Amino acid sequence: MLDRRAIQIAALLAMLALAASGARAHDEAKYPDWKGQWTRGNGPAQWDPSKPGGPRQQPPLTPEYQAIWEANMASQASGGESYNPQAVCLPSGMPRLMIAYEPLEMIVTPEVTYVRADQFGENRRIYTDGRNWPDKIVPSFDGYSIGRWVDRDASGRYHTLEVETRGFKGPRTLDASGLPLHPDNKTILKERFYLDPANPNRLHDQITTIDNAYTRPWTVIRDFDREEKPIWTETNCASGNHYVFLKKESYFVSADGYLMPTRKDQPAPDLQNFK
Repeated sequence: MLDRRAIQIAALLAMLALAASGARAHDEAKYPDWKGQWTRGNGPAQWDPSKPGGPRQQPPLTPEYQAIWEANMASQASGGESYNPQAVCLPSGMPRLMIAYEPLEMIVTPEVTYVRADQFGENRRIYTDGRNWPDKIVPSFDGYSIGRWVDRDASGRYHTLEVETRGFKGPRTLDASGLPLHPDNKTILKERFYLDPANPNRLHDQITTIDNAYTRPWTVIRDFDREEKPIWTETNCASGNHYVFLKKESYFVSADGYLMPTRKDQPAPDLQNFK
């Protein structure tokens, strides 16, 4: 009986030792410190932060999608929002999520790096466990992401996370101006996340968008600043959304509950089916 108990205890200790050695194999010190709250600070909300918004973004759109973008900008200038998925509380999706309208949180684990935002409750999972692409991807606004950690200087520490994301559904746009993405949702995104060598409180995300609405891959760099004393606030789109869409017209709901026009000379809504 004693021998049997001794064997059981030895087996348990061996399992614990194995678990401990596994934990040491995933040493947190190997990974960069991305803890905290990341904001775009005073950074612009247009897709390419290095250029002014609107036409001066100079996106490499095909003629067809350049015309769609110009129509979206004209709608925006007149107060329309029908082109903007966020106006009806649809998620930003990728890559628009990385504009960081609300602060981002990066949660690094050995198998998965999470990118979460309170706006629209978006939560990206970047798998870093060595998996291959699945045979079938269930489409989503944020897509399916596979990442790879890179030790650039062979120091034994990771500095860069390289990510590829596929498997999207729409509608999605790149920013509030209505920069379009192709409705075939065959977008491929490639990212490189890394801390600024001179400032550990600045995180860079180099994003390359490959999409059939564009004549070539389009690369931008978005920067995020770490808040030293973050305050996380709840953002609930549905409770704060004041837009109503009737057919293709967008109207604004006033504080006292009345529909208001969003552009000059906008037709009144057809209320024949309302009491």
